Formats: sequence, structure tokens, C-alpha cells
Amino acid sequence: WGLMLVLSVAIYGSHAPLLTLCKVDGMIPFSSASVVVLVELTKLVFSLLFLLLAVSWRHVAPFTLSALLYAANNNLVVHMQLFMDPSTYQVLSNLKIVSTALLYSLFLHQRLGMRKWLALFLLVAAGVSYSCGGLQDPGSPSKMQLHITLVGLLLISVYCLISGLSAVYTEAILKTQALPLSLQNLFLYFFGVLLNLIGYFWSSAEGSFLEGFSSWVLVIVVSQALNGLIMSVVMKHSSNITRLFVISCSILVNALLSVTFFNLQLTLLFFVAVSCIGLAVHLYYGV
Repeated sequence: WGLMLVLSVAIYGSHAPLLTLCKVDGMIPFSSASVVVLVELTKLVFSLLFLLLAVSWRHVAPFTLSALLYAANNNLVVHMQLFMDPSTYQVLSNLKIVSTALLYSLFLHQRLGMRKWLALFLLVAAGVSYSCGGLQDPGSPSKMQLHITLVGLLLISVYCLISGLSAVYTEAILKTQALPLSLQNLFLYFFGVLLNLIGYFWSSAEGSFLEGFSSWVLVIVVSQALNGLIMSVVMKHSSNITRLFVISCSILVNALLSVTFFNLQLTLLFFVAVSCIGLAVHLYYGV
């Protein structure tokens, strides 16, 4: 108590002199509102750090691996583009449905019957069908050519493995810990921010941190953040299988927006994909 009170006295007493040192030509050169915002943000950061220190590290430590797996996977997506074309990536990335289901069954001891496995393979078929030409630009050739190197094949295999492992591992942590989801999210995203910031500065990226941002980028940031929070609820209270169905059903929204904004046309493969998803939902959930 004594140390804290002395420190508080020192801070209160130094406030006015520090403001005077900030003056340029007798004027305060910054916005007082922005300083207040940064002060509140700093208090929030300190409060989160103190919360992390107050919680047992046996609850916090598992999220470091989870954040590391997610960070590795997100960066791997970028590097894979050097060894395959985007269409090939879209087709082969559907294999993460199989890897996730296998790891889910193996590590979480969830037995999936033949009916449910058939449903999951239908999801893979839906993703492949849509990726192979569910949407078509009227002005472009309809035939799609796939290209992938041996290194690309290895990378896509590692990507699908890490994708499934990160999802299943995170689900296991969320369900086995007797902690509120909001607190678990705090641990996960704290390490996520830390690791990705390290990766950003390690890559020696040129330009400012927010260079090239637009209102659409901010929409992406907010929507992806919201979706991440929703997926944590799904994994804690449902399962990764539900998450896979959500991802597959997003094909419908993707197609609707692509037709609306980019004047793309739906092809027969789109309706094949929709049929596979509908049948998969029926087989897995009995709907």
C-alpha cells in the first residue's frame, strides 16, 4: 500500500510539469480526446495483463500452442500460393474437412458412424464442386486448369493437418477447462496478437502498419473478429463438426454476393454443391 500511494502521489505531481514539457510555442500540439482514449486503452491493457498474472498458468499456457498453430496456418496460406495456382488451393483445401473430422474422432474420442462420415465426404464433394467452377465469369474461358508442384502438395498436406489439429486442440481446451469462455478467449487472443505482431516485425514489412487500409478492410477486420468469437462459442458448446457445416454453408452467401457485386453466373456445379450440402445436413443431423 505504501509503495502504491507514494507512486500515485508522484504521478499526480508530475502531470502538470509533463504537460508543460509537451508544449510547442506555448500550445498543446495534440488532441486531448486522443490522449484520453490512449490512457483508457493503456489501462485496459494493464488490467488484462494483471488478470493474466492472477490466473494460474496451467490455465493460460495451453493457449500458447493453440495461438501458435493458428498463426502458422494463417501464414502458410500465403506461402502456398507460390507453389500452386489459386484454383488448385481452393480445391485441395477442402481436404481439411477430412483431417479435422479424423482428428476430432481420434483425440476427442467421438465415434462417427458411416452415415456421418458419408455426410462429411459430401461436404468435401460440395467444396470441390464449387471450387471447380460453381461460379463463372461470362467473359472468361469455362475450362479450369489446375497446377501444383510437389512442394505445393506437401504444403497443402501440412496446412490441412495443422488446420484440423488447431481446431480440435482448441475445442479440447475450451471444453475441458472450467473457465468462462470470455476469459478463455482473452488468453487465446492475447497470445494470438503477441505471436502475429512478432511475425509482422520479423518479416520486416515495408510501409506503415495500416498502409492500404480502406473502409472495406475495416469491415473485413470487424466481421472476421466477430466470426472468430462466434466460432469459439460453437467449439465450446457444440463441436468442430458444426463449424465445418457452417463453413460449407457459407458457399451460398459467397455465391449470392459474387453474383450481386461481380456479375458472375451460377453453373451446374453450384447446384451440385448445394445438393451435396443439403444431403449432408440431412444425413448428419437428420433434418
